[in-house]
Amino acid sequence: MGLTRIASAVGADADSDRRNVSDAMGVLVLGACAGWPLISAAGRDGRPEGVLLAVLAVAAGYAAGRMSGALLPVAAPCAGALAGLGLACAMSQAAPGPQVTAPLGQAGAIAALLALATGGACCAAWATPVPALRRGLLLLAAGIAVSGAVLGSAAGCVASTAVLLCSLAAGRMRHRGAGVAGLALAAAVVTGTVLAVAANVLPAGLVSALEGPEGPLTAHRVRLWRDALRLARRHAALGVGPDRFGEVGGAASDALAPDGRPHSALLQQAAEQGLVGGLLLAAAFCWLLHALWRSSRATPVALTAGAALTALAVFAAVGDALSSTTVPAGAGLLAGLATARPWATAVPGG
Repeated sequence: MGLTRIASAVGADADSDRRNVSDAMGVLVLGACAGWPLISAAGRDGRPEGVLLAVLAVAAGYAAGRMSGALLPVAAPCAGALAGLGLACAMSQAAPGPQVTAPLGQAGAIAALLALATGGACCAAWATPVPALRRGLLLLAAGIAVSGAVLGSAAGCVASTAVLLCSLAAGRMRHRGAGVAGLALAAAVVTGTVLAVAANVLPAGLVSALEGPEGPLTAHRVRLWRDALRLARRHAALGVGPDRFGEVGGAASDALAPDGRPHSALLQQAAEQGLVGGLLLAAAFCWLLHALWRSSRATPVALTAGAALTALAVFAAVGDALSSTTVPAGAGLLAGLATARPWATAVPGG
């Protein structure tokens, strides 16, 4: 009995060290993400308020997720899933016209909220030891995926279904390292494709398929991406300044882009904040995956949250999902819930 308690104490200390490392990485990454826009905006009429608000939303959501997940490991993610679904429904009612398949503007935020809500419901399902409640929460996740089709968000329906399937597959995995690596690879492939399209280095046939009437992109969006990459190359050090793409980008002044955004978070960061800004955005995603990899929560919980955050990363790479403050806040909340250590298991032997 004494040896068991000693082993439990040693394991708890090791887990505490891992969490401290992840938390320290998060402080450094989020601090850099908040500080760099101020440097980029200096002397060039930049407006860093939007970026700072997004960073604050992620930090606040993460802290709230860690606290609520420790107290209510099942109820908190379930409540978050219902809140995300409600916000997606509200945004869908407020959005004019039908939602398009490829996330552009508010459509991307709706799809991202649905994916995060599905992830929350699945995390709650894997956190409960009651089989009947688990089945009910998985049915809730399936209902959220179906609601994407009802709301007219085909991208949200597809992403939510993918998150649900990844969660079910994660339930059969014993080690999460391969799963986390696969999620990182998926995000890297999508990001690389976006950069390749923007740089116009893909074969002509593939570009035509992507930009065609049945493809996921439009010619106008590709022009926006190429404008953003052009600015990123010309102003690689500091960028043109936060929230200034609409003032200096060629295609961004077109009537089809009244918001003045290139509809790709990565390319917007690179154009407005230079190479460092783009790398910081990638570092934030890598930190979240690392935190989930080192989390003491069950593997299905960690990988489900990772799948939902990867879906968000895809939407952010090809659309404007991060423009709504609720999306980065929801991402931080889900990550916090999936890395929180429930108080019931916090004390060895307790």
